[in-house]
Amino acid sequence: MPKLRPAHRLGPLLALLGLAACSPFSLLRPKQRLLSRVEIKGIEQADKERLTALAQQKPNTKLPPKLAIYHLGFNFYDSVRIKNKLREIETTYAAKIKAAGTDSAQLGKLIAQRERKTKRKQLALDKGNAFMRLGEAPVIYDTALTKKSVEQMTTFLRSQGFFRARVSATDTARYRRGIVLRVLKAVGSIFPGKPDSLDAAKQYRRVTVTYNIKEGQPFLYRLQTPSIPDSGVAAVVRRGQPATLLHENDRYNEDLIGQERTRLETLIKNAGYYDFRQQYITLEADTSFEKFTVRLRTFIANPAPGQGHRVYTLRQVRFITDAGVGRTLRSASGDTLRRAGTPGALRARPSLGIRTDTVVTDSVRFAAYEQKFSTGLLANKVLVRPEQHYSLANTMQTQRLLADLDMFRFNTVNYRKVPDPPTTDSTSRPGPGQLVAVINASPAPKFSQTVEVGATYVAYLPGPFLNYRLKTRNPFGGAEVLEFGVRAGFEGQLTRVATDNTTDNVYTTQLGATAALVLPQFLVPFRTNYFLTRYNPKTRFSLSETYVKRPEYIRSNFEFAWDYIWQRSPFHQYVFSPVVITLVNTPFTSDSFNVRLRRLQVTEGSSLYRSFSKQVEPSFSFTSLYNSNDFNETRDASYLRLFGEIGGLTRGLYRKNLYEGTGLSVYDFARISADFRRYHRLTPQTYFVWRLNGGVVHALTKTDDPTTPESDSQYIIPYDKSFFAGGSTSLRAWQPRRLGPGGFTPLRPSGGQLVRDYLTEQPGELLLEGSAEYRFPIYGFFKGALFTDFGNVWGLQEKKDPATGEYLRPGAQFQLNTFYRQIAVGSGFGLRFDFTFLILRLDIATKIYDPTAPTSADKWALRNFDTSANPISFNLGIGYPF
Repeated sequence: MPKLRPAHRLGPLLALLGLAACSPFSLLRPKQRLLSRVEIKGIEQADKERLTALAQQKPNTKLPPKLAIYHLGFNFYDSVRIKNKLREIETTYAAKIKAAGTDSAQLGKLIAQRERKTKRKQLALDKGNAFMRLGEAPVIYDTALTKKSVEQMTTFLRSQGFFRARVSATDTARYRRGIVLRVLKAVGSIFPGKPDSLDAAKQYRRVTVTYNIKEGQPFLYRLQTPSIPDSGVAAVVRRGQPATLLHENDRYNEDLIGQERTRLETLIKNAGYYDFRQQYITLEADTSFEKFTVRLRTFIANPAPGQGHRVYTLRQVRFITDAGVGRTLRSASGDTLRRAGTPGALRARPSLGIRTDTVVTDSVRFAAYEQKFSTGLLANKVLVRPEQHYSLANTMQTQRLLADLDMFRFNTVNYRKVPDPPTTDSTSRPGPGQLVAVINASPAPKFSQTVEVGATYVAYLPGPFLNYRLKTRNPFGGAEVLEFGVRAGFEGQLTRVATDNTTDNVYTTQLGATAALVLPQFLVPFRTNYFLTRYNPKTRFSLSETYVKRPEYIRSNFEFAWDYIWQRSPFHQYVFSPVVITLVNTPFTSDSFNVRLRRLQVTEGSSLYRSFSKQVEPSFSFTSLYNSNDFNETRDASYLRLFGEIGGLTRGLYRKNLYEGTGLSVYDFARISADFRRYHRLTPQTYFVWRLNGGVVHALTKTDDPTTPESDSQYIIPYDKSFFAGGSTSLRAWQPRRLGPGGFTPLRPSGGQLVRDYLTEQPGELLLEGSAEYRFPIYGFFKGALFTDFGNVWGLQEKKDPATGEYLRPGAQFQLNTFYRQIAVGSGFGLRFDFTFLILRLDIATKIYDPTAPTSADKWALRNFDTSANPISFNLGIGYPF
């Protein structure tokens, strides 16, 4: 407002007054009241979130203001006109259909057009126009639903052990207006108008419902000895007792009781009781024994009087590796016979006979028309074996291991009971039963490919790209996966290093190729695969080459990686990479680019020049990744990624000879990082998400810098191992890699003078950053977000001027007493298009606090909103930022 001209300041004020004038009361009928607030009071121990969810009515969403959007659309809604249009459509198409006669093609087209138009108009008639559907109809207060809410809350509290809880509801029409409406009312009182007799009544048409809860003293468990007539089942329950979910003196909780029944069922099934069902388990509660206590006893009934539960063992395990192949071939043969047209051929049913290729490996019988998979490898993935007791856990784990191979469309593990031998004593108790396990797996296509053609918009420049990926399954018969990929793009990029005649962005040519071979086992010289089978071990070899051509340089990056991958649980994965070799080469750099690199090296001690030298980076690394969320991030979940890497440990053996012979530099370093994210699910479609990310990298020993012979040895790390801040997945108000380091203000020459450098990358050795984001639905797949990012990078071994002893980059060195004043802060909002299989994202951000600003007055960057010092930043991306 202060930046607007006096004549222009009236516009926003009129818009605000116009929005306030859209009173929702015009949408109400006589005697209807608008629900404005729901409050729950008196909760001390119960789950407030679940109680809030039980309220049958909830007020309209405040952010975004969906009621105001609905009201805006309602002003343009005319149901009579829509009905007339519907009748007109029916009449018009009735005449067209009559004129079409018996032309079936024309009739089908006309009927489809009529249905499409009718459906669109009927949707507008039933649910309103587009604005009304984007918004939200007013929530009309209903006393019957409030009464129902009271009943459900009372029932829930009693299920949680508050047997004497009382819930009451009061509704009041007194409503406290928001700050904006109170200010507008105060402004309006300066210009009093003609009093309206309805004004006093309207202020009481907003209702606040308050649910008052008196929990009372909760009832606690008194656990009794279980009653289990079957001694075998009783022994299984006793062995699993340490894992029980119910403990003495805990508060009564029906949810936990249900989970305990499920735990007992799984426990007993894992012990071989194939026929066991949860219906046999009863937990009986008695509250009459002692005040505020519940005597809880577990009963596990027998299937019939005098008959115990039966243990089943596996007699045989069969694995059909080409399930469905016979049906497919018979269908194809039948189609050929039908095309022949002879009656005899039509009656014939093609048959492939029995699966002749049957192999027994490690007690598993493999059957197929033609065995294409390594039976030894598949046998390692089968955890159900002959002579074992039936186990539900082994059954589910076998299905998961086979699914993770990516070799089959589907796989199932079914069991068939073996008939009991005849007995002369019909009253005798049956002995252990036997099962035959049958694994049916339908092979997936041998080849699959993906082609992506599109365009990017980076650095305000559009550019096309092409991706092609080819996956080959089972190329060598060992259930391997071989993948190839190529990528070509002509894309816009930010200038990497600013020169005297630089521009903000340039076009670059990017070419890339990848190849990866994934083996479904650990490739080691000793046999451990069966022991590690439960952890789904894999070995991955990968090669990648990236070629980048820009006006100022040409750079290639080649990498080879050897990885061991295994999973501790469905959410927790480990990756150990004993060999990672990266080769960096820059065959061309322009003269002006070289001059600028050397100037940065001399004036700031920048390590950017090492990104364009020839170097090899041998290392090994370890990654621990825990992620309990799904692809679309719809759970209340956590994410933790820990990464450690050590490189160049053996460089002393070959570093000097390698540099003299090939010009390749080798550095040693240690790098660790941690990334923690927490996803709080506030409502089914509303989330609060926060993230903390940090890392540190440092050289292990000092190295002579060959590009600066006169300098002493120093700690040098490869430029690609540095940390950076800024970009669409970091601090979104800054350009990628352009924030920091610390409070240092980078400068560059321009027009004979030094100006602030927003273009050159700023590496650091220490990273601390975080984000907080509130995500909410807008309409359908259209969602929004409000976010704040904070953080920075710092140097740990900054160079000093030999003459003065001062740092070449003042403020870039990490200091405990100053770093907190160098935390950058940015905020903004985002729009997301959630198509379930793909999420497109647009984030718009601005700087709030910029520690790298040249003066203290400019550090609060919000004062310079939408200027060259603080331009609005647009970030396009696929997927959520974190």
